[in-house]
Amino acid sequence: MDMSASGLPFDDVRRLIPMMPGPDEEAVAIVKARDQDLTKPAGSLGRLEDIVEWVAAWQGKGQPDIRRPVVCVFAGNHGVVKHGVSPYPQSVTRQMLENFAAGGAAINQICAAYDLGFKVFDLALDLPTGDFTEEAALDEKSCVATMAFGMEAIAGGADLLCLGEMGIGNTTSAAAIFAALYGGPVGKWVGRGTGIDDAGLARKRAVVEQALATHAGHLDDPLEVLRRLGGREVAAIAGAILAARLQRIPVILDGYVVCAAAAVLKALDPGALDHCLAGHRSAEGAHGEVLERLGLEPVLDLGMRLGEGTGAALAAGIVKAAVATHNGMATFAQAAVSQRPDAS
Repeated sequence: MDMSASGLPFDDVRRLIPMMPGPDEEAVAIVKARDQDLTKPAGSLGRLEDIVEWVAAWQGKGQPDIRRPVVCVFAGNHGVVKHGVSPYPQSVTRQMLENFAAGGAAINQICAAYDLGFKVFDLALDLPTGDFTEEAALDEKSCVATMAFGMEAIAGGADLLCLGEMGIGNTTSAAAIFAALYGGPVGKWVGRGTGIDDAGLARKRAVVEQALATHAGHLDDPLEVLRRLGGREVAAIAGAILAARLQRIPVILDGYVVCAAAAVLKALDPGALDHCLAGHRSAEGAHGEVLERLGLEPVLDLGMRLGEGTGAALAAGIVKAAVATHNGMATFAQAAVSQRPDAS
């Protein structure tokens, strides 16, 4: 992303939106035709068949394949943490990154189980964002620079991108973004995050209400919502989603925080998430309603709310299985299995 092209960095983001490619309908038609010849009753694999069509549409390949899936976790720290919105100190964000590096986190185990690549991005952890109850979390230039950094997540090559996050306080940021974009009572969007008690939940709601009041009059623009109420990890994820679309890489979204980044893009363009799959329905906040507003049906609903990309990674296992099943199954002719008389 060339930020020198405009005196207003957000203009460079807006220019990318009309460049987003659409689905490859020819690739989808090829998949559908093969599916009719596979040794199974038509439609018997249910949503797995839809998933294969989705991969084909966004890879632009009549024979979709997943050889380089990667989980990218973006980590950032938030100035709003000083208000007691999390039971954990901000230092835990870096400690968890060290745990990722040592292979000791839940996401490490899931990636190993499903043979997924894994990358972690440290987004200036020693420099928390501004306290958005008093000021914008990021200035416009920093927000766009962070989005550009997130766009580099696919630089090493990938054919399926799973997005996750880590950051103490980031469910407060996500709740503020959803409240700004969707309205309604603040309490509807505020969940318990890493496990705050009732008093902490009340503080968290008050913090989001104060943030909305502080930035009132500036929240009609989704990109302003992102920079004022978001975090570096949220901005980077938005950049990664956009870059994947431009490069025809299908994306699996994780939970509440990742979907806050997605919601900003959806607010910019109704079709911005057509290349995205919701990995799971998180138990955090009102994620179920968020998914409805994003027009996404989750692959899994396991009562999870860990973050780290865990829900997206688990869903990637199902996506890999769907594609492998489609590509590896024999046709009726190959297996010498009789089709139904009315099969065409």
